[in-house]
Amino acid sequence: MTKVLISGAAGFVGSHLVKKIKEIGQDEVIAIESSAGDVSYPATWKVLPQADIVIHLASKTFVPDSWLEPVEFLQTNINGAINALDYCRLHDARLIYISSYLYGNPKELPITERAEVKANNPYMQSKKIAEDMCRFYSEYYGVAVTVLRPFNVYGPGQNNKFLIPSIVEQIVQTDSVKIRDLTPKRDYLYIEDLIEALIRVISMPQKFEIYNIASGSSNSVQDLIDIVQNITQKSVSIQSEGIRRPNEVMDSR
Repeated sequence: MTKVLISGAAGFVGSHLVKKIKEIGQDEVIAIESSAGDVSYPATWKVLPQADIVIHLASKTFVPDSWLEPVEFLQTNINGAINALDYCRLHDARLIYISSYLYGNPKELPITERAEVKANNPYMQSKKIAEDMCRFYSEYYGVAVTVLRPFNVYGPGQNNKFLIPSIVEQIVQTDSVKIRDLTPKRDYLYIEDLIEALIRVISMPQKFEIYNIASGSSNSVQDLIDIVQNITQKSVSIQSEGIRRPNEVMDSR
């Protein structure tokens, strides 16, 4: 039975993934939560049990916070990835690295894995550098690495500071929804689809590959509000501040 070590196992994606692997019952799960230590410290990894595959999910993820705490995001996300890679080097394990959308404002849609990588916030930059280290360890140490670039993930259990759960909560609990900008469009990926992709990747060939994981369509913030209102059969007032974030991506698909 393949031993799969999952860092960030108690997080949004990690908790769904652990549950799914256990349901399937083909692989043994080693669930690593924050209580095991800070993933950015090498000492945390030195005492972890040996595994065949590492799925590295533990990271700081909320983009607005990355502008306020860039050093913390860079240290956690880059060092955590390097430690995961070195664990794999020492244990002859394979790494499945969960990166992110890395294309800034794309020159054309749909976005392929061959599109120009352009990090336009500290969170993306931390993931970009981590990917560079994945390629380095693959090329020079022979570590088998698969990189997934999920687009905007949503689903049950996600923190309500993220857009979709925030909209749902406001519409369900109040008669209005307050939003910064109604126009940006995103490719929203349902959590179960990301988990399906991860399950498939576990059994894929062990070579360096990068995959976009997305739905193939995009929706604006206004679209999301309309969808939630339709599902809940509510009509609420919409308060848009008309504030656009610096370097805002206006569409991704």
